[in-house]
Parts: sequence; structure tokens; C-alpha cells
Amino acid sequence: MKRSLLGRIWPNAAALVLALGFVFPVYWMFTTAFKPNGDIITEDPVWFPLNGTFEHFSTAVNAPNFWSLVGNSVTVTVLAVGLSLLIALCGSFAVARMRFKGRKGIILTFMVAQMAPWEVLVISIYMIVRDADMLNSLVPLTFFYMLMVLPFTLLTLRGYVAAVPKELEESAMVDGCTRTQAFVKIIFPLLAPGLMATSLFGFITAWNEFPLVLVLNKEPDKGTLPLWLSQFQSQFGDDWGATMAAASIFALPILVLFLFLQRKAVGGLTAGAVKG
Repeated sequence: MKRSLLGRIWPNAAALVLALGFVFPVYWMFTTAFKPNGDIITEDPVWFPLNGTFEHFSTAVNAPNFWSLVGNSVTVTVLAVGLSLLIALCGSFAVARMRFKGRKGIILTFMVAQMAPWEVLVISIYMIVRDADMLNSLVPLTFFYMLMVLPFTLLTLRGYVAAVPKELEESAMVDGCTRTQAFVKIIFPLLAPGLMATSLFGFITAWNEFPLVLVLNKEPDKGTLPLWLSQFQSQFGDDWGATMAAASIFALPILVLFLFLQRKAVGGLTAGAVKG
């Protein structure tokens, strides 16, 4: 009984300590964003801001080019995730259902691409975009962000497509559906958990990406929010309240999306990893 009780206590205690370690910086960031300047620079930490203020958020959203950069980030992220899902849906069906020469090589190529560090490719990407005269454009960002998330998206959805019994698809085709109709009506609805998991991964990757936009988009109104956040403190000096407010605004979409998709996203990642 004692061993059984100890076996239940220490994993829960370790999980609690890790959770506090991850959650506390986020909590401190959000609370600092609401604190008056006097509570931020005081030697005695203020754990619960009782006299909250929205002044720091006002400073952040009124910063130069803020709304332009919000539009850029949303446009690039949504287009990159949408394109990667569309291509991955077609590709995952091909590699999971069809047998053709070079199929294993294609899967291996996507696995290698998933492991490749994109930072080492920044210089070559810059030269390609420069020679194409597309610097300070959102088109190259969208294209390369799509390529970043495509391998993971395709490999995950491949597991889901492979897990759907072929008999369901064949029955639909016997009833008069074409292969495309069978995919849309039978397979596609069963891919919802995988689509949510890969969408969340793709959104986080594209939303947070920094090295590529730092190199390709130098003009102040052509960047994205990660670039804006890195330059925020240099614009406002030691205004830590405004800096934390800017960081909170940047992190809020990811936190909200994760809270909504958390359960299905975790299940989708697990299922896609063990099936197919």
C-alpha cells in the first residue's frame, strides 16, 4: 500500500512542479502588463496587481505600424496553414492509399525535411528571394512558412488516412461515388482530429517564426509581429509594462487557440503518431 501510494504521489508532485515552472512565467508576463509602473520597479514583488491599468496595452497597440503587422501576421499564417493542409490532404491520401514506384522515397524525403533546421537555409533563401526581386513581400514568407509545416502535416494526416478502413471507401464507390467523392464524404470527416492537431502546429510555427522574416522583410510595415516584438523594447526603452503588454498581445492568439483545440489536438498528435 505504501509503495502504491508513493508511486501515485511522486509523479503527480513532479507534474505539479513542472506545470508551475511553465505557467509562472506566463502568469508573470500577463500580470506585469496590468501593473502600474510603480508596482513593476518596486523591490518587493507584487504578486497580485490590485490596481490594474490598461495604459501599457494602449501604448503597445498605438505603436507605429502595429495594425499593419497584425494584418501581415494573420495573412501569412492563415494562408500558409491553409495551403499546407490542402496539399497535405492530397499527398497523404496518395502515399497512404496508392502504391507507386518511389513511394517510400517520398515518405523518407518528407521525414528528412521535417528534421532539417531551417535556420541553416536562411542565407540561401535570402539569395533566392533577392534574385527574384521579392524582398519585403509577403509572398515568399507565405511560401516558405507553408514548406515549414508541410512535412509534419502530411506525415500526420497519412497516419489518419491509413487508419480508415478501405472497405468504407470501396462501399461508397460501389454505391456510385467517384474516388474524389468517397474521399470528401467518407475519409475527410474522419480526419478532423488530425486536421486540428496539424492546424495548431502550423499556426504556432508560422505565427512565431522570426529568423526568416528578420532577413527577408526589412521595411517597418512589411514585417510580422515577432519582428515587431523584438524591436519593441528598443523603441520604448525600459518601459517593461509596455513590453509585457506587447508580449501578451502576441501570445494571446496562440493561448486562446490552444485552449479551444487542446483536447482534440493532443489526441490527434497521438493517433497520427501510432497509426499507419
